[in-house]
Amino acid sequence: MDKKVNANSKNEQLEQFRVDDKDKAMTTNQGLKVSEDEFSLKNGERGPTLLEDFHFREKMTHFDHERIPERVVHARGYAAHGEFELYESMQAYTKAKFLQSPGTKTPVFVRFSTVMGSRGSGELARDARGFATKFYTEEGNYDLVGNNIPVFFIQDGIKFPDLVHAMKPEPHNEIPQAATAHDTFWDFIANNQESAHMIMWAMSDRAIPRSFRMMEGFGVNTFRFVNAEGKSHFVKFHWKPVLGVHSVVWDEAQKLNGKNPDFHRQDLYEAIAGGNFPEFELGVQMIEEKDEFQFDFDILDATKLWPEEEVPVKIIGKMTLNRNVDNVFAETEQVAFHPGNVVPGIDFSNDPLLQGRLFSYTDTQLIRLGGPNFHELPINRPVCPFHNNQRDGYGRQTINVGQVSYHKNSLAGNTPTPVSEEEGGYVHYQEKVDGHKVRARSESFKDHFSQATMFWNSMSNPEKLHIINAFSFELGKCKEKSVREQVVEMLLNIDVDLANKVAKNLGITVQATNTPTNSKVSPALSQLNSAKKPDTRKIAVLVSEGFDGELIAMLDALKAKGTMIETVSDHLGAIKGADGTLLEANHTFSTADSVLFDAVYVVSPQGTTPTYQKEAAYFVKEAYAHFKPIAASFHGDQLLDELGFTGQAGVVTKETGNSFVESFTNAIAEHRFWNRVV
Repeated sequence: MDKKVNANSKNEQLEQFRVDDKDKAMTTNQGLKVSEDEFSLKNGERGPTLLEDFHFREKMTHFDHERIPERVVHARGYAAHGEFELYESMQAYTKAKFLQSPGTKTPVFVRFSTVMGSRGSGELARDARGFATKFYTEEGNYDLVGNNIPVFFIQDGIKFPDLVHAMKPEPHNEIPQAATAHDTFWDFIANNQESAHMIMWAMSDRAIPRSFRMMEGFGVNTFRFVNAEGKSHFVKFHWKPVLGVHSVVWDEAQKLNGKNPDFHRQDLYEAIAGGNFPEFELGVQMIEEKDEFQFDFDILDATKLWPEEEVPVKIIGKMTLNRNVDNVFAETEQVAFHPGNVVPGIDFSNDPLLQGRLFSYTDTQLIRLGGPNFHELPINRPVCPFHNNQRDGYGRQTINVGQVSYHKNSLAGNTPTPVSEEEGGYVHYQEKVDGHKVRARSESFKDHFSQATMFWNSMSNPEKLHIINAFSFELGKCKEKSVREQVVEMLLNIDVDLANKVAKNLGITVQATNTPTNSKVSPALSQLNSAKKPDTRKIAVLVSEGFDGELIAMLDALKAKGTMIETVSDHLGAIKGADGTLLEANHTFSTADSVLFDAVYVVSPQGTTPTYQKEAAYFVKEAYAHFKPIAASFHGDQLLDELGFTGQAGVVTKETGNSFVESFTNAIAEHRFWNRVV
C-alpha cells in the first residue's frame, strides 16, 4: 500500500462523516426543513402543546438520550489524532506490516485520561494517567492501551473490581471524588501488598504530570512479538515524550483543580492548535523466550518493570499528534480501545492481568456504547475493509447484501473465507502449555517489595521528600487509625527511613523487625534524568503602563527560543509603553494565576500603582514557592529585591551574567529549582 495513502486514509475516511452546520437551513433528522424552533405547537397561544408536534418530540427525545454511560474508569479523558512514523525495520522481531519499512506512516488516535474520577472531575488529581493509542493499520486496528506508570496495583485481572471499588468514592457518601485519600483505598493497599510497587509510583511526582505532552506512556503488560519464522520475543512498549517527563508540585496541583480543572486538555488542545505538535518516541524492550527466567523478577508480573539498565529500550519510531478532534463526544467519548485488538506479529503472554483485560474491555463497551456494533462508529472503524458473518444488533450501519450470513456455505462460494497465515490470516503463537487447573499464583509473583525499594532508591532527594509528603497527606485523610498503622507497617518492608518519616508525620510509633537490604538502583526512574527543553513552556510576563519599549525585542527573543509568551496586567486591552509602544494584555491578575504558567518574567516599571505591586508580589511569591524560574529586567528586579529573591536558585536578572535570554531559557528548561530557599 502506498505510504502516503496509508497515512492519510483515516482522515479521508472520517471526512465523509464530518458535517458543518454553518449557513445551512435547519431540518429535522429526516431532512425536512424546519420553519420554527422557538415555540412548540399549541392549541391556541395559551393552550396545551399538541402531541402531533413531531419536531418537538424528535428534538426532546434526542436530547433526553444524548448521554451514554461514562467509563467506569478513565472517564475523564481527552484525545487527538496523529501519525506514527517508523524509524527502523522490526522485521527480525515481528511480522506486523506497519513495523516493517522505515518511513512507513500509520494514522493514530490517542486518548489520555485520569483513572478514578468522573467525567466532571479535575484533571490534576493524584492518579495514574491512561495513555491509549489506536493504530489504524492496513491489517486492521491495533490498540496499545497503557498508562503513564509502567506497573499496576494487582497481578491478576480477577482483582480489578475490588481495586476499583476500593479506590472510587466511598459508597455510603460518594466522597471523595477523584482522590485516593480515604480509608477504603488505603485499607485495600495495606491488605493487598502486591500493590506496594505501584503505590510508590502513585505517591511520586509521576501521578501529577505537568501535561499530557510531558509524561511517559507504558503498555504495562508483557506482550509478544512474533516474526515471519514464528520466533517469539517477549516485549514491553514505551512512549518517550520528546519534551521530557515533568510534573507539578502538590500545592500547585490542588490550586490548578480550582483555577482550571481543564488544565491538561486545554494544554493539549492549544499546543496542537498552535502548531506545537506533541511528539512521543516509541520504544520496545525485548526478551528472548530462552531468557524468560534469567531475572530476579517474573517478566509476566504486571507489578514489576523491566529495569532499562538490564533490558534496554530500543527506540523504533515517533508519534506526532497533529490534529485536534472535531467533536469530543463523537470521537473522544465513543472511541473504544481493547488490548485484544492486535495485528499479525503481535500476540499475548500469560500475564494474568492481561488475560483478564482481554475479556473486560469488550464487555464494558457493549453496555457503554449500546451493543455489539461499536466498531462501526467512525472513530473506531478500521481503514481496511472488514467482512464476516456478524449481523444486526443495536446501531448497525453496514448494509450487508446477499442471502448468506453463515460459514460454511455453498450459495456464496463459501465466502467470506478464512485465509492462511501466508495470506495475512492471524494465527496465535503456538506456545506449549502444560499444567493442572488451579486457582493459584506462581511463587515467582510473591516478591512484592524489592522493586518498590528499587524505585525509592532511584529517587533524588526532592523526589523522596515529595513521596513522604504524599503518603503523609493521603494517610492523614484516613479516619481509621488502624488503616494508617497498617500502611506504615507495609512501608517498613520498602524502606525504614521512609516508614519512620511518614509515621512521625502521622503521630504513629513503629518498630522495624527487619531492614530491607535491596540496594538496586535504576537511574531511568528519576524524572530529574529526563530531557529538559524550554520549548512550549508558558511565561507569564507581568507588565503595566509605562513599560520600557525595549521589552518587545526581549519578548521576541524569548519566543525565538520556543517559549510561549502571555502578558498579565491590571487591565485587559492595550498597555502603553513609555515611548508610546502598545502591548496587548492577555490576562488580568484576577483571570490568571502563577500555577497556570511555567515561569514568571517581571518587567513592572518604576511608579506602578499599589494595587499592581500587591498583585504582582503575590503572583511572584507563589511561583517562587513552587520552585519555578523567575526573571526580571526593566526595573522588575526591584520587586525581586524587596521580596528577597534576588540571587536565589533559578532567579534571573539582567545582571546575572551571560545573555539574559539564554540564562532565562536555560532556567525554564531546568523546570524546577529544588535547592531554592523557601
